[in-house]
Order: sequence, then C-alpha cells, then structure tokens
Amino acid sequence: MLKENVGNIDRALRIVLGLGLLSLVFVGPKTYWGLIGLIPLATALMKTCPAYTLIAASTCKS
Repeated sequence: MLKENVGNIDRALRIVLGLGLLSLVFVGPKTYWGLIGLIPLATALMKTCPAYTLIAASTCKS
C-alpha cells in the first residue's frame, strides 16, 4: 500500500477539479478530454499522488 501524501485541502481541491473536468464529458463542449478529471479524482480518493512520491513531497500532516 502506498503512503498517504495528499492532505485534506489538497484532496478537496482535487475532487473539485476532477468533477469540473469530468463534467466536460456531459455538459459544455461534450469532449472526451474531460476524462482527464478521473486522475485527480483517483488520487484524491486513494489519498496518494504518484507525482508527489517521485519528488518526495507531501501535503499530508502525518
């Protein structure tokens, strides 16, 4: 299991961003580029970000 490195505020922003991008699939320009929103949603739900792991960063307090 990967170590948690995404804090609460970071998670909330990722969820909002992910849902916003994902909404592009259903409303607005209706483009499949909105599926990119699944990436921030997944990292928020898993509480871990592979990019943060690569650069040894963390927004998690623990």
